[in-house]
Amino acid sequence: MCPYKLFITLEFPGNKQSMINKLTPDPAQWDNFVLNHPRGYFLQLSAWGEQKAAYGWSYDRIALMQGDEIVAGAQLLFRPLPMKLGTMAYLPYGGYVTDDSQWDELLAAIHVCAKKNGAAFLKWEPGFNFDYDLSKWGFSESPQRIQPPNTVMLDITGEDDAIQARMNTGTRRNIRKAYKNDIHYYEASPADLNKFTKMMDITGERNEFGVHESAYYKLMYELFVPEHAALILADHEGDTLAANLIVSVGDTAIYLEGASSNEKRKLMASYGVQWEAIKWAQKRGCTLYDMWGIPDEDEATLEEQFQERSDGLWGVYRFKRGWGGDVVRTIGAWDFVYNQIIYMAYKTALKVRS
Repeated sequence: MCPYKLFITLEFPGNKQSMINKLTPDPAQWDNFVLNHPRGYFLQLSAWGEQKAAYGWSYDRIALMQGDEIVAGAQLLFRPLPMKLGTMAYLPYGGYVTDDSQWDELLAAIHVCAKKNGAAFLKWEPGFNFDYDLSKWGFSESPQRIQPPNTVMLDITGEDDAIQARMNTGTRRNIRKAYKNDIHYYEASPADLNKFTKMMDITGERNEFGVHESAYYKLMYELFVPEHAALILADHEGDTLAANLIVSVGDTAIYLEGASSNEKRKLMASYGVQWEAIKWAQKRGCTLYDMWGIPDEDEATLEEQFQERSDGLWGVYRFKRGWGGDVVRTIGAWDFVYNQIIYMAYKTALKVRS
């Protein structure tokens, strides 16, 4: 007999109050579980489900409970596949258990949830600090990742001098320069959002990568700031020069988005605003700072090629490596197949696209 009560929520754009069981944990209770779990990550917060629901996804939450306490759970996202072939279920940087004995029960509930939402397959990116062999649960390595599997993780414990001592000389010098130029650093209000979105467009064009529309960032601000995140701007004599959007969960802050102007680049505002973000994370009690995404290569290859390459994430890696962190890799993405024919069509489409 199963010792847990299983509650499942079903929420979709335009019908965000629908649910199977009225006793299902509400978003506040779910978020409290995520925020206090050792592996908690912002991609499992209820706000992230709301964010994705505004852009073509739906989401569903699963919780195993003992009494009124959540002991295991996961938040899944669902994206419609072309030609009404069902959905792709996606589990980003979760699920969570409080005891290893709960995995089988949780995964069984995840599969029920995925099938209920018409999933042809489930993509799972467990994230950091996950040492299990997913093949024993029937998963195989995926040909497609959604989140970058590599990052640079900074230790932000200690005094300022100790943190900067772990950085390279150039980064320390640029931080000092950023504070000698009368730059004003501050947490943005809703009235400042246009400054950030305009800079994101400039940054994307300059570095040749895609950015979201302004409404996407405005919604994220509304959902995450100030409870989970901050948008820090750097102004100089009326010009906005740089910005950082950071999110914190538990002991880790994540550098999620960064933008900079084409003007006054020699003032090094992007270094100053990054240092301000680190100090914001410290005030929140964080001990780690996740630089969020670098090329998917081993550390030796990264060091061999970072000076020559500028494609993909290589340009940002040159900036991120200077902050003195460690290269950390997740186990990547893994798939569980419910409909083999649709899954093969998905893999074929990936090959054609590439």
